[in-house]
Amino acid sequence: MSGRPAHRLPGALLAAFALAALAELVSVAVDARTGQLLAKPLLMPLLAAYVAARGGSRLLVAALLLGWGGDVFLLSSADGAFLAGMGCFAAGHLCYLVLFGRRRTRAGLALGYGLALVVALALLWSGLPAELRVPVAVYSLLLAAMACRASALGPLAGAGGALFLLSDTLIATGVAEAPQPPAADLWIMLTYIAAQALLTAGILRSRPGTHD
Repeated sequence: MSGRPAHRLPGALLAAFALAALAELVSVAVDARTGQLLAKPLLMPLLAAYVAARGGSRLLVAALLLGWGGDVFLLSSADGAFLAGMGCFAAGHLCYLVLFGRRRTRAGLALGYGLALVVALALLWSGLPAELRVPVAVYSLLLAAMACRASALGPLAGAGGALFLLSDTLIATGVAEAPQPPAADLWIMLTYIAAQALLTAGILRSRPGTHD
């Protein structure tokens, strides 16, 4: 009997994450700033707590909490907040790359991600503020490497990596004042939340030592 609450904890945390994600997406869709300020900072801590309750890797917990740092910084319009947020996400990508280990990635996929990176930077470069061009280029290289290497863990992590790349590309188009799809902010958050959730699921599934 005493083990049941602990056994149920991962499910409760995952449900809380799903509710926070729904609240965030609805808030973005209706442009409710207060809702975004309340919901967005809850997302990654709840997902990180779920990982910890599952007995997942501390490095995965760190990656998610670094994502939380990025989320919080990007809520601010203060000078330097964008670069600080990008720095947090970059550190999170490094954690993911370590987690992926030395598993092999298909050469064709690597070529495709490399080509996508070059094309995106070429199209957005002139529209980016001069002081952001080099940081964005370095970050984009790290992001593309993470997205590519994620596929080595299987389709869940691979899809998560691809969606993370898509989400951040949409952010970059906004920074560069390039054309964006309708409801771009909603698509950015939807793809980001899905990316982190899929990466988490893929990493947990690849490590048999985790438990429910």
